[in-house]
Amino acid sequence: MSPCVFSFEEGHKDMKDVLGGKGANLAEMTNLGLPVPPGFTITTAACLFFLREGKYPQGFQQELDIKLHELEIKISKQFGNKDNPLLISVRSGSKFSMPGMMDTVLNLGLNDETVQGLVAKTNNERFCFDAYRRFIQMFGNVVLNMNHEHFEEAMDELKAEKRVKLDTELDAKDLQELVIRFKELVKKDTGRVFPIDPKEQLRTAIEAVFHSWNSKRAKTYRTLHAIPEDLGTAVNIQAMVFGNMGEDSGTGVAFTRNPATGENVFYGEFLMNAQGEDVVAGIRTPLFIEELKKKMPRIYDELVVIRKKLEYHYQDMQDIEFTIENGRLFILQTRNGKRTTHAAVKIAVDMVDEKLISREEAVLRIDPKQLSQLLHPSIDPKAQKKIIAKGLPASPGAASGKVVFTADEAYQWADRGEKVILVRKETTPEDIHGMHAAQGILTATGGMTSHAAVVCRGMGKCCVAGCSDITVSKTKKQFSVEGITIQEGDIITLDGSTGEVILGEVATLEPTLTGDFRVLMKWADTFRSLKVRANADTPIDAKKALEFGAEGIGLCRTEHMFFNEERIKIMREMILSTTEIARRKALSKLLPFQKGDFMEIFRVMDGLPVTIRLLDPPLHEFMPEKEEHIEALAKEMNISVVDLKDVISKMHEVNPMLGHRGCRLGVTYPEIYEMQVRAILEAGIEVSAEGIQPFPEIEVPLVGHVRELQKIKKRIECILDEIRENVKFSIKIGTMIELPRACLTADDIAPEADFFSFGTNDLTQMVFGLSRDDAGKFLPKYVESGILKRDPTESIDQKGVGRLMQTCVELARGVKSDLEIGICGEHGGEPDSVQFCHRIGLNYVSCSPYRVPLARLAAAHAALIEKAQYEKKKASFGHQKKKEMTSLTL
Repeated sequence: MSPCVFSFEEGHKDMKDVLGGKGANLAEMTNLGLPVPPGFTITTAACLFFLREGKYPQGFQQELDIKLHELEIKISKQFGNKDNPLLISVRSGSKFSMPGMMDTVLNLGLNDETVQGLVAKTNNERFCFDAYRRFIQMFGNVVLNMNHEHFEEAMDELKAEKRVKLDTELDAKDLQELVIRFKELVKKDTGRVFPIDPKEQLRTAIEAVFHSWNSKRAKTYRTLHAIPEDLGTAVNIQAMVFGNMGEDSGTGVAFTRNPATGENVFYGEFLMNAQGEDVVAGIRTPLFIEELKKKMPRIYDELVVIRKKLEYHYQDMQDIEFTIENGRLFILQTRNGKRTTHAAVKIAVDMVDEKLISREEAVLRIDPKQLSQLLHPSIDPKAQKKIIAKGLPASPGAASGKVVFTADEAYQWADRGEKVILVRKETTPEDIHGMHAAQGILTATGGMTSHAAVVCRGMGKCCVAGCSDITVSKTKKQFSVEGITIQEGDIITLDGSTGEVILGEVATLEPTLTGDFRVLMKWADTFRSLKVRANADTPIDAKKALEFGAEGIGLCRTEHMFFNEERIKIMREMILSTTEIARRKALSKLLPFQKGDFMEIFRVMDGLPVTIRLLDPPLHEFMPEKEEHIEALAKEMNISVVDLKDVISKMHEVNPMLGHRGCRLGVTYPEIYEMQVRAILEAGIEVSAEGIQPFPEIEVPLVGHVRELQKIKKRIECILDEIRENVKFSIKIGTMIELPRACLTADDIAPEADFFSFGTNDLTQMVFGLSRDDAGKFLPKYVESGILKRDPTESIDQKGVGRLMQTCVELARGVKSDLEIGICGEHGGEPDSVQFCHRIGLNYVSCSPYRVPLARLAAAHAALIEKAQYEKKKASFGHQKKKEMTSLTL
């Protein structure tokens, strides 16, 4: 096995896979000559071996002893020596920064003998016993799994006895007493005495840090931030330096730029006479970094020099931890600082202007997922919040409002000026008016591609879906969760970016799009080859899409146009008609509405393609479900309620997703598609006369067999032939690829199509054999337990669904090389899926308007990553050829 332990002098910043981020950066700073306390790093490979085998790798103990001895020589102290003790810190550090998620132990090596040696060396009894009690408390919590609150309670009892309020008011004798009480507490809680052998302390601390990789909080953090589970954590062993040795000592955290705004100013906080945890614990109020200039000007100036050196070296904003011991500055850590999205964009653009980084690097610095923070309201990070449940983050943003349980109530309450949150078990197309009126939507069931999720993303509304913790009672007008009951009219807040349901109203921050954002997106557009369109069904959606940089509409769902109150009546009249003549009569009433909708969208998208999907959902989705609505429709249609219920019952399908929908409707009721095609063509003709340039692309949904497309295409061309002389614009006829059979027979279908568009929402359901409305019940558990790395309804399953997509592209382009192929499922706005679409050669992705900037940036990332990989491969090939030529010459 490779070496398991590296001294800081032996590493560098590019060894994060081996040494973790913290260890690699400690090594880098050491080699830069910065004042870093000496130490060494145990590798991530040693961690993974220990977690897998339950023991250390062969030779590990010998390596550890050698590095510990080298550290003793460097620091001129001995580990466990009672007269001149070496004290160390034991810290975690994975490849990717996971602040606060894993464990740390400070002041390790103290016991009843070494603490006296420390007193003799420092002549500061209070400091020594403060360090000792801190060590027992931290070791007890991290290594012995004790509740840290028990230690806090013991300290509070002592402070009450001494009639003081602050920890700093306890004197040396008080702290000696506290050490005794802490050790008694350890024995009471664990049944064993506190370990006094420093080597046992070190061994168990290392193991505790290893085990913290699999702690619940660490696992949760990795899931939220898509960090792989198989990386492990390194362990950093470092000589202790103390910021709590008096008023010439201190500790702090600083950022080389403001992490909230991105402003190029030195930003941070510090405390005098304190250890690192005091800064973040909130027990004492830290001072701003500018105050250090007044208190210790020499140290401040030294810190400013290091700030500039580190930022220039890493070419990124740094988060620096420092300690001052007896007037001497030490740097304990540097890492790329966490920052708001607003700050990230500003820093990236500013660093290009400062010639620190290239435009390509600036674009790659911004995680596309982060952009949601700029495009939607977000929860104020300073706000207090009581989280009562958590579901899927189905549509980003934040919203507060009064709870209502029906779409009608949402509409009515909003109409009188109330802000409402619509809470449903699951939404249906019939709820669209209430969804539009609500500030946000909460559903108990459904997944990331459920009706609620898809519609809300299109509207730019906040949505938490699949919140299985809640039980919704529409009749009682309430929902309950873990003993809490929320009644109609109670206020809740939704965070659609995290899936959190919060009790009461929580302050939010409105999005702001700065000039820096526009500059960055302009750069991104110059790098990408993948076009980005939007899924938009209304002129409002289309305008918003253009604002966010869409290059056309990749999916216009015509069914959403029928749910207006006036139109749904005509639609139901058509559905209830028993003859083709009657159906055509009803459809003739709908045609002007459809034509008007298309004209408005063509005007907004002047000169850009608009892909219009012909009717897709099964007809029963247009029929009423509520008793009162059924009765009203029966009266209007002049039929009995019993007969109407019988018709609706017969329309019911066991599995509608696999039933009478999509092109199957066009085959059995061709008059429906004929009306829609006529409306598209007539709309194009009329706007052309206005000087508008329409580019309609007619999309036939759910094609599984080439003869389905041939049959419907023939009818479309017949209508086109009737009015061809008036058509002065180009028209494309294509299909949505959402069935596995269509992927596998793409070489049959492609000659009949002008374009393909992957409907990955349905394709994913078909491949996995799951329903998007029910998958929320089990998919989170699949991800949590490691069966699936990602929710396939959220990000394309590249090995299964993706392989079918790639096969489809290869087969289709094999017979029609110039075939335009895109994607219009919601995966089209998910960054990893966008990069996959780039790799398999798609022409465009299409997503909801609010995800268009994410897709644009992700497409730029895909192109830049591909370019970097090509250049690396080319350089490697050139190096190999040069090596071969040298060999031949010799």
